[in-house]
Amino acid sequence: MQVNELKTPYFMIDEAKLIENLEKAKTLKALSGVKLVLALKCFSTWGVFDIIKPYLDGTTSSGPFEVRLGYETFGGETHAYSVGYSEEDVKEVADICDKMIFNSQSQLKAHRHLVEGKAQLGLRLNPGVSCAGQDLADPARKFSRLGVQADHIDPTVFDTLNGAMFHMNCENKDVDALIALLDRISAQFGEHLNKLEWVSLGGGIFFTWPGYELERLAHALKAFGDRHGVQLYLEPGEAIITKTTDLVVSVVDVVENGMKTAIVDSATEAHRLDTLIYDEPASIREANDDGEHEYVIGSCSCLAGDQFCVAKFDAPLEIGQRLHVMDSAGYTMVKLNWFNGLRMPSVYCQRTSGQIEKLNEFDYQDFKRSLSQWSVS
Repeated sequence: MQVNELKTPYFMIDEAKLIENLEKAKTLKALSGVKLVLALKCFSTWGVFDIIKPYLDGTTSSGPFEVRLGYETFGGETHAYSVGYSEEDVKEVADICDKMIFNSQSQLKAHRHLVEGKAQLGLRLNPGVSCAGQDLADPARKFSRLGVQADHIDPTVFDTLNGAMFHMNCENKDVDALIALLDRISAQFGEHLNKLEWVSLGGGIFFTWPGYELERLAHALKAFGDRHGVQLYLEPGEAIITKTTDLVVSVVDVVENGMKTAIVDSATEAHRLDTLIYDEPASIREANDDGEHEYVIGSCSCLAGDQFCVAKFDAPLEIGQRLHVMDSAGYTMVKLNWFNGLRMPSVYCQRTSGQIEKLNEFDYQDFKRSLSQWSVS
């Protein structure tokens, strides 16, 4: 199978780039003693878990289907967390997870009897500060529902807990900022953490970013774990798969209304939703900031403001030309939808051998089944 034979749109995961990130994760584990569990809410493409499994310790989830997916396809430790469990959810996953983390003391009280003797119990705590760049993604935002604030804690709850979880980072590339967060956590919750066996610091620590001070991070994590006598966990998602995957699209038309717009056979609302939600323009591999030809890279959806970015090129774009929308793995494939009945991107992995492996492809029947199951006469 040759790349130029593949029908757009499609995702291409690069195994070599994935391994580069995983080797950094391996170094962090060796230097700090932390355990790493993959955040399935960010990346659940289990067709490449064979690459990831040798490096990480398991998976963590945000809903019952993710728990089951991690248990069935990844193995290792399976951590279960949800902002709001139903009783049915708890019964569904209690037998297949190693750790069940509740978002509130009321949920813990309501459901712990279904978990005790099966999985370890944890509680999410909220330090009231974070390193999230946007309010939408900030767990410390006003009136946050995520985790228990220090002034709302019943101290006796820690006498019967195994662990706790914090999640207060989002693409945090600043070690100093993380160290300040750790110090705040120790000051607020230290007496409680000292009673526990483990603490998860969640995800969003971007330790695979170029130039990240990995050794300083490792030292800070080890010091925190030693200070409280706990096994530390991190829940990386984006850090594992950043810069590993392109969404490959084709130009299907060029229109002009004050600016030239190259319309491609994909859409942010259907295939790269976070570009739209967070208003963060995509990057195109073929673009050149010094190019003379500027285009809006627009989607083929009906949403008026649905565009990938504005980019410059050395030469005019042509119908049929392929463009690579870079860094399209995290919070992308997990959010794919059938808006406008657009063709769903296929998923491929280019192995280090050069072989291209098809992980999944979709057709009209997949679209049809997602909407109803009975026959239409």
